[in-house]
Amino acid sequence: MEIVRTENGSIAVLRLKGRFDAHEVEPVNAWLQEQVEKGNIKIIINLDGVNFIDSTALSTLVRGLKKCRENHGDLHLCTLQQPVRVIFELTRLDKAFDIFAMEDDAVSAF
Repeated sequence: MEIVRTENGSIAVLRLKGRFDAHEVEPVNAWLQEQVEKGNIKIIINLDGVNFIDSTALSTLVRGLKKCRENHGDLHLCTLQQPVRVIFELTRLDKAFDIFAMEDDAVSAF
């Protein structure tokens, strides 16, 4: 999986590409932990390049969301491909996360 870390003002952005599964969650988990520890509690995960997501990856995102919200921040998701969106809908995680069509929309929502 390809991981690109950027910032958009005070918002930390992580762009992922490839399969987001149990073999790839550790760098994402470490990055999320690092952001919260630094006080970056406004986070966007751009899943535009992700074509597969498994339960371990979903769990990583849920933990990140929980850490952000515990610190009065939030974690937004954006640009989900259809197969990934279906997984979020089937697990009803689309109700827990704020999901946006475009990264700019996710930024504006903060």
